Amino acid sequence: MIRFFDLLFSFLGLLILSPILIILFIIGYFDTGLPIFYQERVGKNLKPFNLLKFRSMHVNAPSVATHLVSSNLITNFGGILRKYKLDELPQLWNVLIGDMSLVGPRPNLFNQTELIMERKSRGVYCIRPGITGLAQIKKIDMSNPQLLAQTDFQMIRDLSTFYYFKYIFLTLFGKGFGDRVVNQ
Repeated sequence: MIRFFDLLFSFLGLLILSPILIILFIIGYFDTGLPIFYQERVGKNLKPFNLLKFRSMHVNAPSVATHLVSSNLITNFGGILRKYKLDELPQLWNVLIGDMSLVGPRPNLFNQTELIMERKSRGVYCIRPGITGLAQIKKIDMSNPQLLAQTDFQMIRDLSTFYYFKYIFLTLFGKGFGDRVVNQ
């Protein structure tokens, strides 16, 4: 049932938000020259996929977890994108094609070995990664791999249609957040 909702909401989201996506793409083009950011992430069953986002950092920013990146690498427009979670909108395409779900553990990088071990030991990779989930609602980011993996496991264990919608609504109304960056 969740996959049905993922398909429906991602399709409708892309369709309804397409004018906004186009405007953000154009502004992003003038901001960095490369408005879409592709990054290989760990997917379901540890299979790689390319996560899509609007670029919020300078083109030469290192490919590491966000909490390890200095805030001075974020562009002015990128700061706006992040504040309102607009940088995540292209991930609706990842949901539509089946790489991600709207709700699931946030996909990590392959170089986050401690998090991979923690998640692997708890079976977190048995489902598609998501745009939002329990960890985002509880403001737990990838800087604490053990707590994040425990929270992801709890979400997967208890996930139902009710919680699916609860996490989406809480995120839409400002409860969820992305990974923190280091202020400098």
